[in-house]
Amino acid sequence: MSTFEKTPGWLDWYAGPSKPHFTPPPGAVDAHCHVFGPGAEFPFASERKYTPCDASKAQLFALRDHLGFARNVIVQATCHGADNRAMVDACIASQGKARGVATVRRSISDKELEELHAAGVRGVRFNFVKRLVDFTPRDELMEIASRIALLGWHVVIYFEAQDLPELWDFFTALPTIVVVDHMGRPDVSKPIDGPEFGLFMRFMAEHPNVWSKVSCPERLSKSGPPALDGERNAYRDVIPFARRVVEQFPDRVLWGADWPHPNLKDHMPDDGLLVDFIPHIAVTAELQRKLLVDNPMRLYWPEEVR
Repeated sequence: MSTFEKTPGWLDWYAGPSKPHFTPPPGAVDAHCHVFGPGAEFPFASERKYTPCDASKAQLFALRDHLGFARNVIVQATCHGADNRAMVDACIASQGKARGVATVRRSISDKELEELHAAGVRGVRFNFVKRLVDFTPRDELMEIASRIALLGWHVVIYFEAQDLPELWDFFTALPTIVVVDHMGRPDVSKPIDGPEFGLFMRFMAEHPNVWSKVSCPERLSKSGPPALDGERNAYRDVIPFARRVVEQFPDRVLWGADWPHPNLKDHMPDDGLLVDFIPHIAVTAELQRKLLVDNPMRLYWPEEVR
């Protein structure tokens, strides 16, 4: 049991996910998920903006197997700040089936970076969503990016669509592969051919080091999940956006479930439905394999790619 009291109104992850109708290809990677605590073992950061429920590595690995995936990429959750112990513990316990994305500060030593690498970390995350994190000076972030580039790591960036213009110059100066969380959180009520999403597509088109996760339709959707009538085509208003990214940049896309779905306000998704979102955005077996196997393996397990 956690010794922390959850944020009022916090939605716990759904404990009874359905079995997906879609079967991921062998070796599929869930390239965006988290662990929370457990708080009694890995305390949450004092500067956190929210206090979640516990979501352990054992529960994550059980979900991985239930959904038909072989591997995970575990992204450091903001509720743990720059204390990466819970994420690292999960990577080590996975016996090579998980890689990690850390949060680090300028003060981290080279030895500590090497220890993270040995544990399976292959990237750092820079979060620009103001309601989740406090501001970090860009010169500090650029210094971190330059140091982790020497390890062959990449930078994961989390931002909202309306902030891309002011962040453009910083993002395009990063010296690594840059992976965008959740397509830069587009407003899917706006036209897919409108200027906002068009700017994101130009961002990817002009910078071949930029990748995108086509994840989190449950966060982006305005229409929401379907009624409980057996319908598996959930979050339909997000499909055109994600499909366009997959089809235009098939070698630079990743997918992740985002379990245990932090900070959702209106509903908690069925992870089985999220997996059944995949064939609507990657409509051929070739695209599905690139999205779920080839691309994440190339980025996170390059030593195993022939």
